[in-house]
Amino acid sequence: MSSDDEASTASGTPENRLRKELPEEIRATAPAPKVPEEKEAGGEPTLTGRQRLVKGLWPPRVSRAQLIVALLLFGLGFGLAVQVASNSDSGSALRGARQEDLVRILDELDSRTQRLEDEKQGLEDQRTELENSSDQAEEARKQTVEREKQLGILAGTVAAQGPGITLTINDSKGTVEADMLLDAIQELRAAGAEAIQVNGVRVVASTYLTDSDKGVSVDGNKITQPYRFKVIGKSQDLEPALNIPGGVVQTLEKEQATVTVEPSTKIVVDALRPAKQPDYARSSQ
Repeated sequence: MSSDDEASTASGTPENRLRKELPEEIRATAPAPKVPEEKEAGGEPTLTGRQRLVKGLWPPRVSRAQLIVALLLFGLGFGLAVQVASNSDSGSALRGARQEDLVRILDELDSRTQRLEDEKQGLEDQRTELENSSDQAEEARKQTVEREKQLGILAGTVAAQGPGITLTINDSKGTVEADMLLDAIQELRAAGAEAIQVNGVRVVASTYLTDSDKGVSVDGNKITQPYRFKVIGKSQDLEPALNIPGGVVQTLEKEQATVTVEPSTKIVVDALRPAKQPDYARSSQ
């Protein structure tokens, strides 16, 4: 307790009040009142700040936990103060702005919103384009696979089935030659045949026929009678093409061969040719 506090406390006691009421001559000779000493909880007298400083009890000891808590509280308070100040500055800046400035700020916000909407629409368009591209790529892949099958049928590397006819030639006399069978193949191709198989040999663009001992060879493979042609195509076009006057059927019958043509809704051509890798030709694409 300081000297001023002691004086204040002393002046409030009954002795001091009574001393003030005495005449000046008596007060000068009366002894000064004593200031009562405050006691601490343990019975010790309460020391003033000066007494504590003299005895080495000031500043009081602070624990580490108290120091950390104090620093955290200081940081939290400082952050709140900065935030409040920032919000106050922003609000006060807008409140103090002119009407023209507020209109300009609003226009800028509208422009930014429009730019964001445009970017969003652009991204959605890109996503749609990618999805369509994926669909187009899948469709192109399907078309490519289908095209490969079609080319495989023409090249003889893929089995085929469909409507057509079966042409059977019985040559008991041995008078049928390779050129007669080649004429039949050419006639069938001209009538729209899409796949032809002769006695288990697939006929392709490079197929050739030669005469051999008691038979005919197709691409070097010897075949014997009866010669059976499996042909896929429109039977209404194939059969008349073979029976035209002076055509294949009449020519073979003149050689004493027996010819039969049987249309069918399902002809299976399953003889295959190995895919040949070209030695010189390359794709130009």
